[in-house]
Order: sequence, then C-alpha cells, then structure tokens
Amino acid sequence: MSTTLTSKGQVTIPKRIRDALRLEPGSAVEFAVDAQGQVVIQPARAARVRRAKDRFEAARGKATVRWRTEDLMRLLRDDD
Repeated sequence: MSTTLTSKGQVTIPKRIRDALRLEPGSAVEFAVDAQGQVVIQPARAARVRRAKDRFEAARGKATVRWRTEDLMRLLRDDD
C-alpha cells in the first residue's frame, strides 16, 4: 500500500489503516521511528492530547475583579 507526499508534507492514511486504528476525522495520531527505521503510527493517548485553546477561551474566567460596565467605561475613557 502506498500513498503520495504532497508539497505541504502531507499524506493520506489509507482507509484500511484508518479502519484498523479506528481513526476518524479529527483524531490525533502519534508518529515514531522504531529501531529498524520504520515509521509507526498510532492513535494518540487521550491524556497527552490537549485541545488548543483560542485566546478568548484561555482568558475566560481569569478576572478576579468584578467591574460594572459604567465604571469600566469611565476608566477606559479617562472620564473624571
């Protein structure tokens, strides 16, 4: 079974392999090279895979000061 490397360095994992590993779109996989120089692909362990947070999700729930909208706007506009 063979596949072609794209100009972006991507390959399609053949369906037979995806089915055997129970991979679905969005599945995380790990690659390794064994002692014989062969590439090994396996599903990534869930504990190692961390979903990337976007910048808003990363900041959500971090504020410790509760601002009223009027107070915050006054501060930002430098109103006296």
